[in-house]
Amino acid sequence: MFSGIVEECAKVVKIEKEQENVHFTLNCSFVSELKVDQSISHNGVCLTVVSLTEDTYTVTAMKETLERSNLGLLAVGDDVNVERSMLMNGRLDGHIVQGHVDMTAKCIQVEDADGSWYYTFQYPFDAEMAKRGYLTVDKGSVTVNGVSLTVCEPTDDTFQVAIIPYTYEHTNFHDFKVGSIVNLEFDIIGKYLSRLIRFQ
Repeated sequence: MFSGIVEECAKVVKIEKEQENVHFTLNCSFVSELKVDQSISHNGVCLTVVSLTEDTYTVTAMKETLERSNLGLLAVGDDVNVERSMLMNGRLDGHIVQGHVDMTAKCIQVEDADGSWYYTFQYPFDAEMAKRGYLTVDKGSVTVNGVSLTVCEPTDDTFQVAIIPYTYEHTNFHDFKVGSIVNLEFDIIGKYLSRLIRFQ
């Protein structure tokens, strides 16, 4: 379980394909604190540490994860938003994030807001999925590439988020442009509520 508060950007240093799996080796400042079997969110995808060196760690993504997320688009040198699993003895600064990416979305607009930025994302609309909670609501929560954000101006298949300079600088939002593909996780509370309503 995660909070959507990204700790930093890890750097991809090696990508190795093995059958349908892909091993990603990354470097970040807290490698020395990691252990094998630990869960880490990568652009919002929960992956397990499978090996460690002095300054890198490796995680493995299977075919379904690669197809459902943007991890298959990563290249050596790319920045990846990382967050270790949430401690249960502190404040929940973001929202409840499972690390289970629902789908990808495309950035369709980047607007300069005089020091901050508005990003608009578009995702495939499916009426049946929307009934199950796979949608955004105004002022609700959404996770974009592992970042907990507040939704603005939602439509059936688009939404906007506002990014302050700190988030821009400390996540890979600084790399986003029109056409960039990002990972989405819709709010788990909305999914449960939608499911319960269908049984009324």
